[in-house]
Amino acid sequence: MKTTAIPRRSFLTHLAAGTTAAAAGSIPAQAYMRPWHWSRVGHRDEKLAEPAFRPLPPGAVTAEGWLRRQLQQQADGLTGHLDEFWPDVSESQWFGGKAEGWERAPYWLDGLIALAWALNDDRLKEKAHRRVGQILAGQRSDGWYAPFPADANARTYDLWAILLVNKVLVQYHAATGEDKALQAVLRNLSAMAIAIDRTPLFDWGRFRWFEGLIAIHDVHERTGEPWLLNLARRLQKQGFDYAAFHAGAEVTSPTPRRGLWTWEKHVVNTAMALKAGALAWRHSRQAEDLELAGRMLARLDRYHGQANGMFSGDECLSGRNPVQGTELCAVVEAMHSLELAVAVGGDVALADRLERIAFNALPASFAPDMWSHQYDQQANQVQCTVNPGHMWSTNGPDSNLFGLEPNYGCCTANLHQGWPKFAAHLWMRCPDEGIAVVAYAPSSARFESRGVPVQATLRTDYPFREDLHLTVSTERSVRFPLLLRVPSWAAGATIRVAGGEAKPMRPGTFHRLSRTWEGTTEIELRFPMALVTTERYHGAVSVERGPLVYALAVGENWTRIHADQPHRELPHGDFEVRPTTPWNYGLWVDETDPLASITFEERPVGERPFSPDGAGVVAKARGRRLPQWKLEHGWAAETPVGPQSSREAVEEITLIPYGCAKLRVTEFPRLQS
Repeated sequence: MKTTAIPRRSFLTHLAAGTTAAAAGSIPAQAYMRPWHWSRVGHRDEKLAEPAFRPLPPGAVTAEGWLRRQLQQQADGLTGHLDEFWPDVSESQWFGGKAEGWERAPYWLDGLIALAWALNDDRLKEKAHRRVGQILAGQRSDGWYAPFPADANARTYDLWAILLVNKVLVQYHAATGEDKALQAVLRNLSAMAIAIDRTPLFDWGRFRWFEGLIAIHDVHERTGEPWLLNLARRLQKQGFDYAAFHAGAEVTSPTPRRGLWTWEKHVVNTAMALKAGALAWRHSRQAEDLELAGRMLARLDRYHGQANGMFSGDECLSGRNPVQGTELCAVVEAMHSLELAVAVGGDVALADRLERIAFNALPASFAPDMWSHQYDQQANQVQCTVNPGHMWSTNGPDSNLFGLEPNYGCCTANLHQGWPKFAAHLWMRCPDEGIAVVAYAPSSARFESRGVPVQATLRTDYPFREDLHLTVSTERSVRFPLLLRVPSWAAGATIRVAGGEAKPMRPGTFHRLSRTWEGTTEIELRFPMALVTTERYHGAVSVERGPLVYALAVGENWTRIHADQPHRELPHGDFEVRPTTPWNYGLWVDETDPLASITFEERPVGERPFSPDGAGVVAKARGRRLPQWKLEHGWAAETPVGPQSSREAVEEITLIPYGCAKLRVTEFPRLQS
């Protein structure tokens, strides 16, 4: 995909042409051309540190198999149609309307662009072109976009939305090579470089400062302008220090139920901040920055970790209790943070975590048709109802409904990036003209190595299967490395190249296969998925196998509600979900031989792979009902402490992948032997 790189002299010419007249009340256009602005800001030869991997441009990775079906459901659901009926997007100030002019339209567009190019969908691409064109048409001569106040000194517009829209525009430029998009970002960053000295970052912008680095780094690598790295450092200096906060004691405590909302423990800020250190490392080159995501996750797991790979937050960090919930915005933001952190640092553990979230927490938050979603999901979620007696930390009674905008509309706007950005980051370029498989799902990647076109295709039903079939096809002979991530849990992993002998691969590493490729080469991978049981909150147990977590399959009855509220016409309605089968089981696990108590059966992966009927693998286990474990505050009560006894009959119970179960028990009380 052709992209635009503007040299310094050409850039100044473009910038001057775009700033010939300033809007009334704004900073004079001539200020952007003052000599100090271009000279006293950095070293001409300074460069960003080289990342371990570089994502391929949008459209270079194509989803196949179950992943393509999942993306198509999203295109046919909310993502592909939200701007046709939801005023916060359709009538946004970003698009020339009078509705919300802050984060919602850019959020939606961020996911739409990724989805349009992942599917190569002309209808969605047309939407992206039109909506980006409206943003570009609304940029003023002072460099600010239409929703930003004409008085650039006003402390009335949180800069977070500007950081977000610039991230959207550089993604669009990478997909299309559209010169106007890159010029718009350059002009806006120039305005920002002056404005943040007069009005430093505050509120959301202060806690999401690192999001601005995505566009700044992209533009710097295309132009070489040193003032951009100076701007990056100034954003970091004005921003919240997550490294210091996550080294302290305050992060360890749950937010009190119905308690105090805080910026620093806000779950979405936390999820976004997983990328902060890795991005900052590219200009700081400080090892502690590169290691920040791992340190944050270790503490979050210890004090707030959930079986699905996420940490609690409803809406602020809420402890390890499996009913406290996690916000959907946090899920998609944590995924993108990990995608970028893996690209920078090449850390296998972060890629393992990315898959765990993508295959569990992400699909759990959506109805199977992707026309409705939750604000908060719970690991132990036995009914989803309007619940005035809820025990969320700061969220409201609608938070775990499946609907258009339960509790608050930010997730309605932001849910769209999860699946398509995951697809786009499965494959990444690596040094020596090579390619790396960072995460696994059926897909193909197109790239060039030393001028030779290459296509690599992965055929698999992973994560529902252990076997993966990879082909690498080249138009002529070329030598480059192929790096294959070996999951840390995959003891006994093997690789077979071109029908040769199966050889071992070391878990927790990138297996390097460097060779001369010619024609089509077949590669067989096997990642054995062993059963793992993990002790969790109150001594309960979770069941895991490979990247999938398993949960009790609870029968579901979906009832439409809120039909009289605006924009709830079907198919984008609101629904309560109630159980039709018992949920309060304890689980019996044979400690000496877990497979004696839990067995797995492969089934065809359904048209909707993350639905109760579409589950590609199920487990059979033994349990007993626990009459003492009941509903409390409209939820499953807290997990009983320690091993439990029961006089109820032993039953065979069915477990399905967590993401397939919209009602579920994931952390089971352990039965006494």
